[in-house]
Amino acid sequence: MEDPAAYADPALYGELARERKELEPVVEAWRQVKRLRAGAAEAEALLAGEDDPDLRALAQEELDGARAALPGAELALKTLLLPKDPNDGRNVIIEIRAGVGGEESALFAASLYRMYAMYAESRGWKVSVANVSDTDLGGVKEISFIVEGAGAYSRLKFESGVHRVQRVPETETQGRVHTSTATVAVLPEMDQVEFKLDMSELRIDVFRSSGAGGQKVNKTSSAIRVTHIPTGTVVECQDERSQYKNKERALSILASRLAAAERERQAADRADQRRSQVGSGMRNERIRTYNFPQGRVTDHRIGLTLYKIDAVMNGDLDELIDALVTADQAEKLRSENG
Repeated sequence: MEDPAAYADPALYGELARERKELEPVVEAWRQVKRLRAGAAEAEALLAGEDDPDLRALAQEELDGARAALPGAELALKTLLLPKDPNDGRNVIIEIRAGVGGEESALFAASLYRMYAMYAESRGWKVSVANVSDTDLGGVKEISFIVEGAGAYSRLKFESGVHRVQRVPETETQGRVHTSTATVAVLPEMDQVEFKLDMSELRIDVFRSSGAGGQKVNKTSSAIRVTHIPTGTVVECQDERSQYKNKERALSILASRLAAAERERQAADRADQRRSQVGSGMRNERIRTYNFPQGRVTDHRIGLTLYKIDAVMNGDLDELIDALVTADQAEKLRSENG
């Protein structure tokens, strides 16, 4: 970065700056390990050659402290040296679909969108809705939205799967608890260049966008529907007023979906691949239950139960996500050592 040639090239300088930012935590962790090892060695040497009881007591205290801190520092360094997910730095496309449970499922899907939107806001990320199909009672049949911000995919990638809710619906007159589900898919955002979309395999239709419950019909035909003919994958985007922007966003979502499908296919082909402790992230895997009568949220992949359902539904997800990240790192460490 100190090279004048690099400084004169903004793109190169930016790339070097990003690389330096990624390396800094690793270097600092290594320096901490070195400091603790050096401190322990000095204390051992002092103990071996010192007769003064006060100095020996100080040296023993320093040795005990270094030995106690060293395993944690070494684990932190090993964790930082684990292979990185190449998609961790990407923005995220989240798709939520109502599942079993009719209108209650659609209301739950809307609650999940609100939960993720509030979590994103708490971390300073930007949320933009690409497409939504809602219901007259305020639920959503399905919604696609993009979360933009540093570390978005690394934090949200464990949310893929089936989410289950147990609660008394507002329309329930006898107070019975109903069980409903919604499916969440989390995709790292790609563009059509990265995934190399073949435009000859696409059918692009233009239609008039609509708002809630089919209301607020846009007078201009700006909404876009893109169909990937070989797979039948369909993406609609109608959030932007510009037809061009809707098309670009729809192509990006399509590329992300196809890339995710290809990754899943490759993972399925590797029958001997070890499954992560926190689950495969497949969309048909039940990952979490939100039980409102008991006030609890349970993540089934790691056996974690939190009794703060209101806080979680208001976007307080860090305790859950931190536990999932830790479990994933522990599984990777076991794989590396085993």
